Amino acid sequence: MPALEGHVIHTTNLTKKYGKNTALNNVNIEVGNSGITAILGENGAGKTTFIHACLGLIKATHGQISMFGLPPGKLTSRRRTGVMLQDADLPDLLTPREHITLFASYYPAPLSLDDVLDMCKLTTLADKKYGKLSGGQKRRVQFALAIIGNPDLVFLDEPTTGLDTDTRRMLWDVVRKLAEDGRTVILTTHYLEEADALADRIIVMNAGEIIADAPTPEIRALAGGAIIKCVTNLSVKAIHKLPDVKSVRKTGRFVEISTQNQASTLQGLLAADINASELVVKKPSLEEAFDQIIHNQEQA
Repeated sequence: MPALEGHVIHTTNLTKKYGKNTALNNVNIEVGNSGITAILGENGAGKTTFIHACLGLIKATHGQISMFGLPPGKLTSRRRTGVMLQDADLPDLLTPREHITLFASYYPAPLSLDDVLDMCKLTTLADKKYGKLSGGQKRRVQFALAIIGNPDLVFLDEPTTGLDTDTRRMLWDVVRKLAEDGRTVILTTHYLEEADALADRIIVMNAGEIIADAPTPEIRALAGGAIIKCVTNLSVKAIHKLPDVKSVRKTGRFVEISTQNQASTLQGLLAADINASELVVKKPSLEEAFDQIIHNQEQA
């Protein structure tokens, strides 16, 4: 696959309004020519609107957007792009083989049909009517359509919602392989563990605006401090009084303590309960970082 030059996606003050509602508000994003970028946000944050604008499915109210240096929707860039939309569906009477073969014909150098059927675990389902497939099997077909064209850029909008564990694992494996091959993947998801497992970079959107944009480890670090998990006889009220404790959560026999300073909290914990056991100290999760980012933005 030839190397890409410049930015695959570039937006400047991208704004989209529907009447009085602003779906995107001065969004500035640059996406390079490889890697996996996850766009996170609650419902209505603007994630899907951003993808639709990139694809030329909607027209921006204000600002500029380019894909491969061209305006959105141009045939040249469409032939280099694969898409799996959140609310897509396909005609029931065609088989996966027929659907994928048809989509392959739209591209100048598609992948092998058999290879894509194998990657998406569709070989045994290839000749079954699409309408007879389960929901998860249909999403596999939709994913196959997104990659059959041998794209340089792949948009995946909430691709694993409602999927079983095996199908989700399959999709994760293929997405990683796409990135390893030098392709660019834009992923929107509600599953923070999915973003944590796949993405090199995370963009957090809220109310149509970008409120965080950084490599995944930096986003996770925004939560700060550490999490101490242990078994202790101390009450939740007593733990709250320990040095630098931010929050306490009790789960079964375990207590999880969020702290700004793990050393001072640990010292206080062990001084108050010398019998505290099964101690584990870890960095905050992506979920905790996401919650902290949203909280900080709402307080601003």
